[in-house]
Amino acid sequence: MYAICRSRITFVGVLLACVIWAAGAGCAPQAVDDHEGTPVEVRPGRVTDMAAFEAFIATRPTAEDFRRVYPDVMLVMRGDITTQEYRTDNSRYFARFDEAERITGGEFR
Repeated sequence: MYAICRSRITFVGVLLACVIWAAGAGCAPQAVDDHEGTPVEVRPGRVTDMAAFEAFIATRPTAEDFRRVYPDVMLVMRGDITTQEYRTDNSRYFARFDEAERITGGEFR
């Protein structure tokens, strides 16, 4: 009987530790450096804060920078083949690039 209670307590302890980790450090936004060495917060999921997104695009990020900061948003570049469905959730960004291959603007479709 004592062994059964002890194993349940251990299981509950491990489960609680996993939940705390997932709620805290595991899901917390992480900081990365942009192309100029400035820390930028990783923003998982689709784009909901348009002001922050537009401010990020104004820094003229590279495709690599974009994918680092917005890992869940599909970045569509010149020559990429995509499907024709219409998305309204800001999860696919069709980017415009300058001569240095930096993103200068674009649109969600």
